[in-house]
Amino acid sequence: MFLDSMLDQLKYTCLQGDVHSSVTELVYDSRKITKDCVFVCITGAVSDGHSYIPDAVEKGAVAIIVEKDVTVPDRITVIKVEDTRVALAHMAAAYFGHPAKKLTTIGITGTKGKTTTTYMIKSILEQTGIKTGLIGTIETMIGDLVIPANNTTPESYIIQKTFAQMVEEGCKCVVMEASSQGLMLHRLDGFTFDYGIFTNLEPDHIGGNEHKDFEDYMSSKSKLFRQCKVGLLNIDDSHAEDILKGHTCEVETFGFSDQANIRATDVELVGRDGYLGISYRLEGLLNFRVDIGIPGKFSVYNSLCAIALCRHFGVDLEEMKKALNNVAVRGRIELIPISDKFTLMIDYAHNAMSLESLLTTLKEYHPRRLVCMFGCGGNRSRSRRFEMGEVSSNLADLTVVTSDNPRFEEPQDIINDIIEGVKRGRGEYVEIIDRRDAIKYCIDNAREGDVIVLAGKGHEDYQEIKGVKYHMDEREIICDIVRK
Repeated sequence: MFLDSMLDQLKYTCLQGDVHSSVTELVYDSRKITKDCVFVCITGAVSDGHSYIPDAVEKGAVAIIVEKDVTVPDRITVIKVEDTRVALAHMAAAYFGHPAKKLTTIGITGTKGKTTTTYMIKSILEQTGIKTGLIGTIETMIGDLVIPANNTTPESYIIQKTFAQMVEEGCKCVVMEASSQGLMLHRLDGFTFDYGIFTNLEPDHIGGNEHKDFEDYMSSKSKLFRQCKVGLLNIDDSHAEDILKGHTCEVETFGFSDQANIRATDVELVGRDGYLGISYRLEGLLNFRVDIGIPGKFSVYNSLCAIALCRHFGVDLEEMKKALNNVAVRGRIELIPISDKFTLMIDYAHNAMSLESLLTTLKEYHPRRLVCMFGCGGNRSRSRRFEMGEVSSNLADLTVVTSDNPRFEEPQDIINDIIEGVKRGRGEYVEIIDRRDAIKYCIDNAREGDVIVLAGKGHEDYQEIKGVKYHMDEREIICDIVRK
């Protein structure tokens, strides 16, 4: 492939060499530099790709893309751009043959609900025979291939490569989580989404190497609506208007508001031992009764979002209803049906905000007891431990404090911090340092009418201790406990 064809959509300056150079590969990871490749120097939070230019020269790179002034041998082509992350996104799209043009692309942004909504959309579309790929927090799904995720939104090169694989596998659509980090770091540049979706916005990912403040966080989210053809928004969210500032897309809305194009009315909680769900009446552009086997008001929003999107595909209403009633997301209020006397679930809630939202939702079903088991990750903010402990103690009848991913900290030290927060609340608690034993305690001591939530691990199937990830899947643990 020729370098100039990869640079076609970019503004750039050729500092030296031949822009029509033939290149064999596009590389942004210095460990993967090969002879005759083009190396894109990405400036990251930890390392700067420009510092690896000597390696690129030594290993035979034919061209280098930079955003800083550099000195390299005359035989190497040097292209300077304003932002190498933007350059990588556009170059990757060209390198893989612009696969997004061969797919219907759906991007979902928001603080909460992205993961569940992607699975709802995938479930509905595939129920009607539309083969759909998925890229998200838990995994990437390409046909029968499932790849565990490292980032909610991968690097632009990986996204374009994944799109190309999806096209090859016969996918017609892709639904993906568009994180604020992914948008801010231009991982989603290089193509235009057919549909952009906004779920909600709350302060999150602020500080450190993420967003400097809430305005920066919101601005990153809003970028999606200047990069899609049709925007679907939760009109009930107080930030919806700000998210739309400067938008270039057609706009449709969903929510409870009378102003929403698709709205929910007549909401009913559906609860019985072993099952928690919700039912409501859909009105507006579509009219039918919706039943979902996932509890909570946020499930209404997630399903409204999925319905608003899938309406554009002409999905049969009966197929849509069936898919919504059967959708399940690994580690997101995942009901584990082991008894008809109590309800057991696994959820990824791993900070105070998400835990409070989850427990508040579950209390609406008036369980005999609400039991919350959780731990906190090591080498992370201690304040999170106090906050989660206090939230659980105030909302749950019984808190079972255990271990999560202790990493390089002592599990007991983490538990002691959590208990300090628990004691600020009014609920009862027990501490069981071994997570497997804690799960067994919850099951062995369950009472009729209890709702038990195992929080924090969600989709994760490992426990990280002293730098080693040991296999630990809560579903397997539960099955083993029940079997014995």
